[in-house]
Amino acid sequence: MGAAHSASEEVRELVGKTGFSSDQIEQLHRRFKQLSGDQPTIRKENFNNVPDLELNPIRSKIVRAFFDNRNLRKGSSGLADEINFEDFLTIMSYFRPIDTTMDEEQVQLCRKEKLRFLFHMYDSDSDGRITLEEYRNVVEELLSGNPHIEKESARSIADGAMMEAASVCVGQMEPDQVYEGITFDDFLKVVQELLLSSGEPEGVESEEEKSYGGREGDDPPANSEPAKKLPQKSQQGSR
Repeated sequence: MGAAHSASEEVRELVGKTGFSSDQIEQLHRRFKQLSGDQPTIRKENFNNVPDLELNPIRSKIVRAFFDNRNLRKGSSGLADEINFEDFLTIMSYFRPIDTTMDEEQVQLCRKEKLRFLFHMYDSDSDGRITLEEYRNVVEELLSGNPHIEKESARSIADGAMMEAASVCVGQMEPDQVYEGITFDDFLKVVQELLLSSGEPEGVESEEEKSYGGREGDDPPANSEPAKKLPQKSQQGSR
């Protein structure tokens, strides 16, 4: 009886911390146990047998995101060796669709956190900037399964995206000026520019949320391609 009460109390605490319902937490706990092999923690190798990730070109980045201390809210850099169930819920909360009962301020905060998670996937060295090389790496991985696109073409796409990001965030650049990379504030500006150019009104679920959302409690979809959310042109003088 005491153990049941303790478990119930723990679930209530997790509801408060993550925003998931008790039913969703129980569902995610079953998935956690499947992934971990009924162990108390998950390690990177536990994701090796997830069918939805097997053919995903950025599989390594998705898995890495689960162990990124920034996403776990445990530090500004570094990776955890393993994560427990509460850590797992923290990561899964980024994929939870925006609650329709939220006010505008809460919606904007939730959307910002989702975009921060996406930003961290690009910023692989945790220095607070998505550099040209980091973005090239993402684009090359995304296009690696396409036999018709050569590596040089993928690099050109990345270069073009960085040039457009620079034009949105910095404006007209001097001939000798180098755009060092996309900060998180820049990233927000780029996404906002994309939403405006697509004609999507404020308050409507963004493409980032659609890519990761799904039903509440669902795992991230295998066909998520977050790198496509940046614009399609690059930077001058950054090679």
